[in-house]
Amino acid sequence: MVPPPARILVLGDELAISWKDGSESYLPLRVVRRLCPCASCAGERDLFGRVAKPPQKPYTPESFEVVGTTPVGGYAVQVYWKDGHSDGLYPWAKLREWAENPPDLPPLEVKTLLPTL
Repeated sequence: MVPPPARILVLGDELAISWKDGSESYLPLRVVRRLCPCASCAGERDLFGRVAKPPQKPYTPESFEVVGTTPVGGYAVQVYWKDGHSDGLYPWAKLREWAENPPDLPPLEVKTLLPTL
């Protein structure tokens, strides 16, 4: 288990984390939001391991702005996004892992309103 950080704050367009071992992590807010672990964003698995996921909601500029964070127990942080989303709990271990080994982002579902020619 990764212990809680000494400090976490938003610096510009990054989530800055100061760990108790003296190291620091900087995660782009766009990455943190796109990797939201809540059931609405990442889906949830059934007993057979299949992922059920609702259709992706479109992102807006407010989707990548943080209005606050709250520690959850000793294991995670809840991020409050300006667009009203706040369901994801980000475990400290996952944030540290993402900072050390940036993951591939999930694909964006781009839906065009214009017909193709």
